[in-house]
Amino acid sequence: MVAKDYPFYLSVKRANCALEVQTVVTSPAKETEEPSNKRVKPLSRVTSLASLIPPVRATPLKRFSQTLQRSISFRSESRPDLFSARPWSRNMPPANTKRRDSKLWSETFDVCVNHMLTSKEIKRQEAIFELSQGEEDLIEDLKLAKKAYHDPMLKLSIMTEQELNQIFGTLDSLIPLHEDLLRRLQEVRKPDGSTEHVGHILVGWLPCLNSYDSYCSNQVAAKALLDHKKQDHRVQDFLQRCLESPFSRKLDLWNFLDIPRSRLVKYPLLLREILRHTPNDHPDQQHLEEAINIIQGIVAEINIKTGESECQYYKERLIYLEEGQRDSLIDNSRAVCCHGELKNNRGVKLHVFLFEEVLVITRAITHNEQLCYQLYRQPIPVRELVLEDLQDGEVRLGGSIRGAFSNNERIKNFFRVSFKNGSQSQSHSLQANDSFNKQQWLNCIRQAKEKVACAGKAGMLNLEAHFLLSPNGSRVPRGETSLEQMDHSDCESDCSMDTSEISIDCERMEQTNPCENEKQLETNV
Repeated sequence: MVAKDYPFYLSVKRANCALEVQTVVTSPAKETEEPSNKRVKPLSRVTSLASLIPPVRATPLKRFSQTLQRSISFRSESRPDLFSARPWSRNMPPANTKRRDSKLWSETFDVCVNHMLTSKEIKRQEAIFELSQGEEDLIEDLKLAKKAYHDPMLKLSIMTEQELNQIFGTLDSLIPLHEDLLRRLQEVRKPDGSTEHVGHILVGWLPCLNSYDSYCSNQVAAKALLDHKKQDHRVQDFLQRCLESPFSRKLDLWNFLDIPRSRLVKYPLLLREILRHTPNDHPDQQHLEEAINIIQGIVAEINIKTGESECQYYKERLIYLEEGQRDSLIDNSRAVCCHGELKNNRGVKLHVFLFEEVLVITRAITHNEQLCYQLYRQPIPVRELVLEDLQDGEVRLGGSIRGAFSNNERIKNFFRVSFKNGSQSQSHSLQANDSFNKQQWLNCIRQAKEKVACAGKAGMLNLEAHFLLSPNGSRVPRGETSLEQMDHSDCESDCSMDTSEISIDCERMEQTNPCENEKQLETNV
């Protein structure tokens, strides 16, 4: 071979090698493409189902992290990650998510009017406009939940009508309720966009929010049923397609169903903002203060009823292995202080409920296709419970091999609850998911113990206040009359005496010295 042809030979050889490598690499790819096509085939049906969803115009939803101020719940049940990539959506281009742009009153209406108003009045108009705009957004989202989720799933028989009624609750009845408030606010709005009075409207409309009672009380059962139905691949595929559609704004079905509750707890904040920018001599001042008191009372009442509904839901799903595990403290509980998943030092997952006066340790099981909770140990009364905050590394994991090869993360965030009453004794080392979760558990248990202790002291005081000391030294119920007390005293003694004379003598004794009191007392006897 000629020397000048050597580079050409190398280039040809490299090209041939590259061709061989490409052939070797691409040949398995052809084999892997076939299964992926098979997995994509069933998706054509899902796509056709999603195409039947009626188009709905959607605008953004302002997400507020407000919740009803009820007992803290730690829910760490395993739920599918809706945002994780699906095999059938790998090659799909990202959907263009529609977002709702925030609107300001000063940007929506004539700017010339703003120059004639003070800065405080402009802020007041902005707060009133935010209230009105929030109602409009809420109505739009509620209609979207019905048209894009409820109606298609019912039409395509993805869920039964009974299941959908359980999940969506009384959502339909909330739409005309908020349409009424929006109509009233728009009627009092002037042509220039400003609003003079809103207090009287709110005072007349807010009592209608009592209808939220049934909707919020149903949310615990609705969420549990929705999580259970997501195990059905048809339901999961439908919800995933909706999630990837632009109209959803990356919000799943439960986000839409939870919007009314988050709106309810925001009303006090909105009304306080309007009141803060309202002059003291404004006619709306008194009405707004009255409206704030009304909404606070409604939220507090719904909060209590929702807590009772949640407590009853979990009590009905407790499974007792023996009758001896039943406890009247559980039956009499009306609220769940907190509950969630914890692990013991052996790594066993437990679901722990802290009711008002008793701690119940269970294991989550499936019974009759429902998530239930089987009692793991005997319930522990909060009054006799001993709580210990354990330092990281203080707990040894069960089993020498597991303990020897465990990392530091597995021996953190432990606390211990123990109980001893005669022959009965328990001790459980429980591990939370993180330090924040652990601290929440410690705070809740401590608060429950303090509440039980205070209730015990108050009960003793009420018991003592219910009784009076009778003339013969016995304790007599306060409700008895003086005649009944005298009859009771006569039955226990052989002689009767005039109590009026003793009372007069006692008054005289208080005015004399102790020595004379003793002599006078002997004389009277």
